[in-house]
Amino acid sequence: MGAGQSHSATTSAKTSAGRHKNRLAAALGLTVAFMIVEVVGGLWTGSLALLADAAHMLTDAGGLVLALVAIRFSERPATPQNTYGYVRMEVLSALANAVVLLLLTIYIFYEAYERFLNPPPILGGPMLIVAMFGLTVNLISMKLLSAGSSESLNVKGAYFEVLGDMLGSLGVIVAAGVVMLTGWALADPIIGAGIGLLILPRTWTLLKQAIHILMEGTPPEIDMPMLENELISIPGVDAIHDLHVWTITSGVDAMSCHVVVNDMSEARTILSRARAIMEEKFGLSHVTIQIDDRAMHESENPMKI
Repeated sequence: MGAGQSHSATTSAKTSAGRHKNRLAAALGLTVAFMIVEVVGGLWTGSLALLADAAHMLTDAGGLVLALVAIRFSERPATPQNTYGYVRMEVLSALANAVVLLLLTIYIFYEAYERFLNPPPILGGPMLIVAMFGLTVNLISMKLLSAGSSESLNVKGAYFEVLGDMLGSLGVIVAAGVVMLTGWALADPIIGAGIGLLILPRTWTLLKQAIHILMEGTPPEIDMPMLENELISIPGVDAIHDLHVWTITSGVDAMSCHVVVNDMSEARTILSRARAIMEEKFGLSHVTIQIDDRAMHESENPMKI
C-alpha cells in the first residue's frame, strides 16, 4: 500500500523562481547595459578593479540568463522520461553559476598578483564616476531580486552575484578615492583581490547547496531522528525503514519510507496519521509511504545504500 500527493514539482517551481522571472529579466537588462560601461571604463582608466567588476557582471549576466532558461524549462510538463519535469534545471543552473564564479575569482587573484608586481597608471576620477554608476545599478538589481532570494536557490544565486557586484563597486570607489588622493596605484589590484575574497564565501555556500541537492541530501531544516521518532510513535507502527527525505528543487521537498504495522486492518488510519504528521510538523506534502506487515517486511530485499 502506498500514498503520494498529486502536487507537481512544476507547480511549485512556478510559485518560487517562476513568479520572479520578470524581475530577473529587468536585472539582466541593467546588468548587461552597465557591464558594457564598466568594460569601456576599465580599459580607459587602466583599472583592474573596474575590469574585475565588469568580469563579475558578465558572470552575473550569464547567471541571470541561466536562471531565466531554468525557469523556462521548469515550466515544461513532466514526461514519461522525465517524471519530475525539468525543475532540476534550476539546481544545475545554480551549480554552473558557482563554478564559473569560482574560476573567475581565481583569475582575478592572478591578475591582481601581476599588477601588484607591475602596477599600471590609473585614472582615478573617471574610475570613481563609473563605480558610482555601478553601485546604483547594483542596488536597483538587488532590490528587484531580494524577495525571490529567500524562495528559490536559482534567484538566490543571482542575488548573491549582484551582492558581490555591489561590494565590488564599493571597493572600486575606495580604490578610486585612494588613487585620486594619494596616487598610490597599488590600491587598485589590492581592491581587485579584495573583491574576489568577498565573493568566495557566498559562492562556496551556493556550490555546497547545489551539490547537496544533486546528491539527494536531506534538506537542512529536516530533523531526521525527530521525523523517524514521530512515525514510530504512531500507535500500531512496529518499525520504519528505507526512510528518505530529499529536495527536488527549491521549495519542493519529497519523502518516502516503508512503515511496518502490526495489524494491516489499521493501515488506512496509520497512513492518514503519518501523512498528517509529515504535512503539519515537517512541511512535507510530496509524500510516498508504503505500508508493510511483518511477513512482507521480512521477505523484502533491503536497499544496499
